[in-house]
Amino acid sequence: MARTRAQRRRHTLLITLALAVTLIVLFFARDVSRSAHRAASVQRSENRSFAALANTLLTNENSFNGRLDQLFSGGATLSRSVFAARLNQLDQELSNWITAADQLRRPALDHLVNDTLYKITLTRVAAFQTLLGDVANALGLPWNTVPIDVVIDPVATLEATDQRWNVERYALVNEPGLVHLDAANSSSAKYYAAHGLTALVDAPSLALVRAISIAAVHVSPAPLPAPTGVLLLPPVGSVKIGVSVVNASYDSQPVTLTIRVTPLNNRGVAFAQTMKATLGPLEAYAFVPGSILTAASERARVVLTVTGAQAASGKVTTETYQMEMSPSGNS
Repeated sequence: MARTRAQRRRHTLLITLALAVTLIVLFFARDVSRSAHRAASVQRSENRSFAALANTLLTNENSFNGRLDQLFSGGATLSRSVFAARLNQLDQELSNWITAADQLRRPALDHLVNDTLYKITLTRVAAFQTLLGDVANALGLPWNTVPIDVVIDPVATLEATDQRWNVERYALVNEPGLVHLDAANSSSAKYYAAHGLTALVDAPSLALVRAISIAAVHVSPAPLPAPTGVLLLPPVGSVKIGVSVVNASYDSQPVTLTIRVTPLNNRGVAFAQTMKATLGPLEAYAFVPGSILTAASERARVVLTVTGAQAASGKVTTETYQMEMSPSGNS
C-alpha cells in the first residue's frame, strides 16, 4: 500500500533524528574516551613523579641507616671527636627528610599513599632523633637536638614503621604508571636492639677525659728581652696580662682562672682576680683580667692558675713569672 506524503515526511524526520542522536552519542563517547585517557595520562605522570621522588627519599633513608649501622659497629675504633662529628652529621640530615616528605603530599594520590609516607617519615625522624640523643647521652657527648616528638622506644618504633611501609608501598602497583616504591630498612635499629651500646661505652677512645691547659700568655706592654720566666717591663704605671686557655676534651668544660700579683720589694700593690668561663669541646678562650697597677723598679711574683680539670698531656695549668719593672728615667 502506497505511503502518503505525510508518512514519508514522518519517516524521513525519524531517520534524521536517529542519525543526529547517533552522531551526538559518537561525539560524546569520543570526548569521554579522550577525557578518560587524559585523566589516566595525568594520573600516570603524577604517580611516576611521586615514585621517583619518594624512592630518592627512601634511598637516602636507607643510606642513613647503613652509615649509622657502621657507626654503631665500628665506632669503638674512632676518636671521641670524630665519632661526635659523624653523629652530628647524621642528625643534621633528618630535617631534610621532613622537607622532602612534605613536598610529596600534593597532589593527593590513590590510597593517600603520599600522605602515609609523610606521616611515617615524621615518626621515623622523631625515632632517629631520640636514638641519636640516647647514644650521645650514653657517651657524655654535647647534644642539643630536641626530638620533634617524644618516642619512648625508638627501636620498636622504627621496626614498626618498616613493617607498615613495606605493606603500604604496594598501593600504586596496579594504578596508572604501575610504579614500584622501595622498601624501608632500619638495619641500625636492629643492630642497636641486638648489641646495645656496651662496645661504645666501654671503648677507651670514646671515653670522656677532661683536660685543660694554659696555651699562651700575652703581656702589654711587650716585655723586654729577659731570661725565661722573667717579665722585664718598662717603667709604666699599669700592665695588662691576657691568658689563653684550651679545653683539650670533647665536652663542655667550666674553667676558672686566678691571677695573683705579689710585690717582693715593697713597691707597687698586690693584685688578685678570679674569672670563670665555660669552654666548648676543643675550644680556646682568652681571659683578660683588669689592669695591674705597677711602679718603677718594682719586683713582683705573678702566678696564673687555671682549674676545672687536670692538665692536658705535656701541658700546664699553672704559670709563675717574676715581673721586674725597669727604673724610672728620673731616678
